[in-house]
Amino acid sequence: MLGAARKFLSEGRSAVSIQEITDAADVGFGSFYNHFESKEQLFDEAVRSALQVYAEMRDGIVQLYDDPAEVFAVSFRMTGRLQRRMPELVRVILHSGMSILLREEGLAPRARRDILAAQEAGRFEPMDADMAIMAAGGALLGLLQLLDAQPDADADARTDEMTFHVLRMFGMNKHAAQKLVSNPLPDLPQLPES
Repeated sequence: MLGAARKFLSEGRSAVSIQEITDAADVGFGSFYNHFESKEQLFDEAVRSALQVYAEMRDGIVQLYDDPAEVFAVSFRMTGRLQRRMPELVRVILHSGMSILLREEGLAPRARRDILAAQEAGRFEPMDADMAIMAAGGALLGLLQLLDAQPDADADARTDEMTFHVLRMFGMNKHAAQKLVSNPLPDLPQLPES
């Protein structure tokens, strides 16, 4: 049912009936209530599971880096590229709106940790953590929305350009920001589509 819920959310169709969800999941209507109390609970779990897929992938990649500013940059660059690799997952995030940045899983807590670590290391200028999350998250969600709307756009170039501007917003000089967005990225792992 989670796969069906993610599919509906990725299409912006949260007003579907429970019957439509169970039909899409190829399970009986009664099965729904064995697992979920409401459609809202199912959709919340679908968002949580999408964020978990993202978090596992991101955490596996950034463990290769020591510099917290590079961890942030790699995470941002990887997430932009994810739009082309897993558009359905990204659309689930996009259709959740800005409130996704207030969740305790997925994007926001990791970005917060990375930003604070980069500030403590002197790589980013001090900034209120909540404001930093909203600024970076707004830029990221805007980028993902743009890439979704422009399927022919060069996602890598657009993502690196946005990452550069976010790094500059956090106080990094042009040379250092350009170096971080020019570094090669590791290969993204194979991800499940379910």
